[in-house]
Amino acid sequence: MNAFVKKQVDSAVKAIGGPKALKALRGVRKLASLQGGTSSVENYRLLGKRAGIVAGVALATVSAGTMAAGAALAMRSKKSHTDEAALEAQMRKRLAAQGIDVPVGKSLYERFGKRACDLAIGAVALPVVGAATAIAGAAIKLEDGGPVFYNAPRVGRYGHEFTMYKLRSMKVNAPDLVMEDGSTYNGADDPRMTRVGALLRRTSLDELPQFLNVLKGDMSVVGPRPDLKRETELYQGEEAIKLAVKPGVTGYAAVYGRNALPWHDRLALDVHYVRHLSFPLDAKVFLKTFATVFAQEGIYVEDEAAPSGD
Repeated sequence: MNAFVKKQVDSAVKAIGGPKALKALRGVRKLASLQGGTSSVENYRLLGKRAGIVAGVALATVSAGTMAAGAALAMRSKKSHTDEAALEAQMRKRLAAQGIDVPVGKSLYERFGKRACDLAIGAVALPVVGAATAIAGAAIKLEDGGPVFYNAPRVGRYGHEFTMYKLRSMKVNAPDLVMEDGSTYNGADDPRMTRVGALLRRTSLDELPQFLNVLKGDMSVVGPRPDLKRETELYQGEEAIKLAVKPGVTGYAAVYGRNALPWHDRLALDVHYVRHLSFPLDAKVFLKTFATVFAQEGIYVEDEAAPSGD
């Protein structure tokens, strides 16, 4: 590569990816020069071949480690949380005082089948989760050097609070932006998102680590998306019914509107899901998820009201 072409490539990479991307490119060139080939092309070919072997071993190791961690979490799924039966009784009593019945926990699928499906799908997903996390984690680190994961506090079944695992898509220490209805802002122009994070958000790859939450027992593959504690305090009428089931990696409201719908409309869909929970509905939502993600539908809010800092 002659000096002029190299300079143009360097300028383009720096403009697109910034100084760190340029530093990475120069590192690749240096590695290529050490491969012992008879030409630059041969050096890059050898580097690519060796890097592929190293990457394959690394991904296999990460996947195996993720599977082992997932198996351990699954073994501990009967967790020592605050007595869930007591939390359930409190929620049912609170809703009963408002004349609202909680229509869950009666069918064989709800009692046994749903958890069995969660464990089966979670186990199959683990190698993909491990490989995707390794690749995305490297990109996140390269962009700003911050942590790979964002451990998000969320409210689960019967009000139990848990830590939801996500790949970090926002800048470190980004503030919480709140919409007028009390929900968290999630717009295409969100200044808190990193460049890698915007891609992760569009493809929903940032949600993949939640399969570990599924194996742990905090979440289900299909269910209402979990809310922050401050959001649950803003529920109106029967909206609290969504807490009668485990939150999901994907859900009815998540595939039929996603963030494009106003928050309380999404909560209404969550209530509809809980009232009609069944294996056919879960299967329908699970399959619809792939079409929704590939089409990149409803990723961002469409509410024009300006969010406020929190």
